Amino acid sequence: MSLPPGFLDELRTRSSLSQVVGRKVMWDARKSNQGKGDMWAPCPFHQEKSASFHVDDSKGFYYCFGCHAKGDAISFVRETENVSFMEAVEILAREAGMPMPERDPRAQQKADKRTELADVMELAVKWFRLQLRTGAASAARDYLDRRGLPQKVCDRWEIGFAPDSWQGLWDALKGKNIPDELILGAGLAKPSTKGGKPYDTFRGRIMYPIRDARGRAIAFGGRAMDPDDKAKYLNSPETELFDKGRSLYNVKDARVAAGKGKPLLVAEGYMDVIALSEAGFEAAVAPLGTAITENQLAMLWRISDEPIITLDGDAAGQRAALRLIDLSLPLLEAGRSLRFAMMPEGQDPDDLLKSSGAGAVQSLLDAAVPMVNLLWQRETEGKVFDSPERKAALDKALREKIMLIKDPSIRSHYGQAIKDLRWELFRSRPAAGKGAAQFQRRGNAKPWGNKAPQGPSAGAKSSVLAQAGSDSATDHLREAVILAACISCPEVVEHFDSGLESMACVDNAHARLRDLILRHAHEGAEVLRSNIDDMMGYDTLENLMSQRHVAITPCIRKPGDVEITTMTITEELAKLTAVRGLLDEVSDAADDLTGEADEGVTWRLAEAARAADLAQRSGQEDRAEYVIADNGARLDREEVSKSRDFFEKIDFSKGGKKSH
Repeated sequence: MSLPPGFLDELRTRSSLSQVVGRKVMWDARKSNQGKGDMWAPCPFHQEKSASFHVDDSKGFYYCFGCHAKGDAISFVRETENVSFMEAVEILAREAGMPMPERDPRAQQKADKRTELADVMELAVKWFRLQLRTGAASAARDYLDRRGLPQKVCDRWEIGFAPDSWQGLWDALKGKNIPDELILGAGLAKPSTKGGKPYDTFRGRIMYPIRDARGRAIAFGGRAMDPDDKAKYLNSPETELFDKGRSLYNVKDARVAAGKGKPLLVAEGYMDVIALSEAGFEAAVAPLGTAITENQLAMLWRISDEPIITLDGDAAGQRAALRLIDLSLPLLEAGRSLRFAMMPEGQDPDDLLKSSGAGAVQSLLDAAVPMVNLLWQRETEGKVFDSPERKAALDKALREKIMLIKDPSIRSHYGQAIKDLRWELFRSRPAAGKGAAQFQRRGNAKPWGNKAPQGPSAGAKSSVLAQAGSDSATDHLREAVILAACISCPEVVEHFDSGLESMACVDNAHARLRDLILRHAHEGAEVLRSNIDDMMGYDTLENLMSQRHVAITPCIRKPGDVEITTMTITEELAKLTAVRGLLDEVSDAADDLTGEADEGVTWRLAEAARAADLAQRSGQEDRAEYVIADNGARLDREEVSKSRDFFEKIDFSKGGKKSH
């Protein structure tokens, strides 16, 4: 059975040799460097104790310095499994998720044609290089010299020139008896629509050969010398040799350099790759005029577990980076991701090297950010999150993106990283004061024109409800219970993020405790307590937990009980929010009293009175529960139900006040 063109290349690209060999050997941890794909083990083909069997994962070859066995993934499977070539191919294809092609009697003929096309491409490379030395290419040589590419660099990169003539290359190849179908099949010429001779694809352009991972010339990229040309850069058309979405410029040399420890860099164009490589960043590649494809990503990860995307610092470069995120998320695996080094605005790597040198590029590479940071930036940059609805929209957008990740472990870590970034964003914003909150509740009207506030009437000042708001002791007790419950069972904190974030603490100590809980609860009880000790002193937790109203709380007496802790925090947050909302309502009503109370204010105060009575009775039930718990009994489920009924009456979107 013959295989179609490119099948074995694709199979080798998808198969990791170290994974294939790793099923048969024990790697020597001292000699092996997994990050570089440089692996050593005792040889599986002969008896030995030393690790003389070497696998170069980046190149896809193995070699034993003892018995001199060598080969690639296919030959390794053949030798170790005692199977034929095609059976080894089928084994690797099955593991790589590649369906075996149907039997094609013409496949060998196609493979032979690919070899012939590659030979024609090599002739074209030589011809273009010769043209760069002619008088017709003087302007091209001047341009290359201005771009920092003297003749020796052009020779190293095999840069050539296509004269501005219709049949220059065609005539040269026909002079070597190359058949028309091979010249046309290689994409070097196009048939005439007027019945004449075919004409050259590239005319009046600086030519960059594009080679595959095996080093074969498969295409060209041409840079127009005419500034008015519609296409500044032109690639070869797709052929039996060239698939633009499966090719990378400089992939062969970059793979070798990455195998020696160089970071794999992904730039946008030929000049960037050449400039980076000449400056010492030899493991540089570029897609060929299009956004990075899934196949190109697979090639990049075959070379390096964490390529660095060095896109231009313009709007187009940033859009390309953001599009790449959506492509990459479903393909992420443990230890396999991307980092992003964005160039300064208006500059590409070539510009930065010329203006600031290799040190500036290295600094950007050292500061390259992980993909999760760029995802967060895309969803938050230029946006304002000043309402629950906008925050919810952000959460939804990020959740949808994270769910694209198939690996559950990576998905979990992304979720935690987003949670940390969200915490930093929203905790860094100062809370609005009471005056600001009142201003927002009343719309655009100012609380009081240009006059000093008149204050509540004497009757309002003397009301029981107004006086109740001056005592914060009860709030302090509830906060202490909530904070202690979170510390005793930190795994429930994620369910109360929003409520804790909006909890306006009575004093700074409670506020600092609340912030530390939100920051470190996901790391577990031990880490959380350690951070509290470090940041607030070793007596902080002891003082909190020893308070009697805290110590007798059921969830503190039974730390780690998720059900009891969840119910306790739910109830205390609801009551705390309700009471503070009621006091705000009373304060607003008192401000609105300018004499005799109107019907609206009277109704608001009546509602506040009823809600206050409900909160007071709920508080009494709490104290009864604590006494029962102190005597060793379980929580009364009926009382929990009452508290939940109370909780449902509270509208958190209005500061804890009951809807009306």
